[in-house]
Amino acid sequence: MNLKLLFTFIFLGLFTGGFSQEKKDSIRLSLAEAQTYALQNNRAVKNARIDLLSADKKVWETIAMGLPQLGLSANYQHQFVIPEISFGNFFDPTLLPNGFITNTDIMNAYLPAPKVPLGVPDNTTFDFTLSQLIFSGEYIVGLQATRVFKEISVNSLAKTEASTRESIASTYYMYLVLGESLKVLEASYETVSKTYKETLSMNQQGFVEETDVSQLKISLSNLERLVASVKAQRDVALQLIKFQLGMEISQPLILTDSLPTMIQEGNIQYLATPVYDYRNSIDFKIVKNLESSSALFVRREQSKYLPTISGFYRRHEQTNQPAFNFAVKDLVGIGLNIPIFQSGTRSSKVGQAKFDLEKARINTENAAQGLILEFETALTTYQTAYGNFLTNSETIVLSKQVYLKSLIKYKEGISTSFELSQNQSQFLSAEQAYYTSVLTLLNAKAKLDRILTVN
Repeated sequence: MNLKLLFTFIFLGLFTGGFSQEKKDSIRLSLAEAQTYALQNNRAVKNARIDLLSADKKVWETIAMGLPQLGLSANYQHQFVIPEISFGNFFDPTLLPNGFITNTDIMNAYLPAPKVPLGVPDNTTFDFTLSQLIFSGEYIVGLQATRVFKEISVNSLAKTEASTRESIASTYYMYLVLGESLKVLEASYETVSKTYKETLSMNQQGFVEETDVSQLKISLSNLERLVASVKAQRDVALQLIKFQLGMEISQPLILTDSLPTMIQEGNIQYLATPVYDYRNSIDFKIVKNLESSSALFVRREQSKYLPTISGFYRRHEQTNQPAFNFAVKDLVGIGLNIPIFQSGTRSSKVGQAKFDLEKARINTENAAQGLILEFETALTTYQTAYGNFLTNSETIVLSKQVYLKSLIKYKEGISTSFELSQNQSQFLSAEQAYYTSVLTLLNAKAKLDRILTVN
């Protein structure tokens, strides 16, 4: 029996040890490290990088259209009936008799010629073709468009990276704010819980009324609900930042930066109006790329008026050649395609492309003004948030002092539980307003960081 228990414990030790080895190590990230991690692992960024690689292939595809093209075609054919040709009768002098020759003898000396087949029953042909585009207006415009297409992919990647950095910062700030708010709520819960127990004891001894106990019980229940709610929100924020980072949701993650450090770094950075040039904005560059693309589309439609010239060389080979073979083995040629008249189709397409270009230019102007407005709005939001932050910083200190003094007065029997509950609610409201202003300030900073990033 003891031996069986020993084997059981050994088995359980190995089994649990195997699970402990599979436990993932925690990843510790500051805000800067989290942003760097996201730029390498975020799924949207990965897709943007794949789009950039795909753009490189698209560029080469366009270039390759104007390079020499070599092709091989093979065909097997079987003819059930071979056509034949006959060249008539031929004269055979050996058939003439010796001596006197009559007309009949001469006629008999003509024999039918054997028929010559004009093909073979089975044959395989090979055609090697080398072609080269000599001139094409569309191809020239296409080469110019490849540069714009590549720039669009590069700028799209930069925009995705900037948006990812901003979203990581916003979620990181939210997690820190919820964590600090949770600390305050838990501390308040511990204080109220202690006061509630003391009041309950005093009530049982007949020193305080039942309403005081009930009032503190209500406050304690509200705090318990708030603590649970903030914990759940903080857990969701941590899950969200894992998703944004591109890591597994089950991966343990520790965010190492503290909220006071974040506040100290971000609360005065943009108080002085920074220099902003919308032309450095990645959004404006993308809009300019679209305008350039529309201009090239106009040129592409106009280039369709030009001729297209191409050259080719073809080599023809057969495995079985008939007796009479009329196929040309080597062939060189030049093709010329000149568009002459299409009932106004080309001019209509050019007109449509010009209208699209005009719309693109209007969109560029609109984007420029929109970016200026976005910057001014973000700066105003930041400066307003900073003012609210200063006000709420002072308010939370004062409300905490009032709450602690009322708590002392309540314990001394000078104030009522209702007054204590009011002061506590005032303190919690001030705490909520303070952390809301902190989050608004930090998010406004993150947005300005993105807007003022020069790419």
